[in-house]
Amino acid sequence: MPDVTATDAARNFADLLDAVEHRGEEFTIVRRGKAVAHLAPTARGRGGEAKALMRRHRPDAAWADDLAAVRELLELDERP
Repeated sequence: MPDVTATDAARNFADLLDAVEHRGEEFTIVRRGKAVAHLAPTARGRGGEAKALMRRHRPDAAWADDLAAVRELLELDERP
């Protein structure tokens, strides 16, 4: 993981983002000789896994009734 000065990172930010996004590269941003940031790809989303989980575990039919009962117990403060 190469070090990049803050000045070079600012001047070449689009190129750094392309390297991170398309090639999975990681960079350490350095200012005055001290590492101050790490630029790395984010974890890929797991939307498909979440949808599959929701399909396997159907909603509890009584949950809406339970939620309504809890809401009736709440006391809301009036705001001026």
